[in-house]
Amino acid sequence: MMADSGIVWIDYTFNLAVLWLYAWANFSGITYEEINVWIFVIGWPLQTLAMLGAIIWLIRRLKLEQRVNDSKFAKNS
Repeated sequence: MMADSGIVWIDYTFNLAVLWLYAWANFSGITYEEINVWIFVIGWPLQTLAMLGAIIWLIRRLKLEQRVNDSKFAKNS
């Protein structure tokens, strides 16, 4: 488990993350490898797709609001 990058804070963070994953795996009754799959193969891509969808929705909403504001400004001029 122990990281050996030579950079103390990176090694510490990595080791802490691995210990955390082992603890969660033990708590949930699955293996360390299974919890890694759930997080990095299933969870992370789903979260990335959800964020992408939210970003696209927010961009469209912002553009629509800008068009509405532009048309209000044109009427008041």
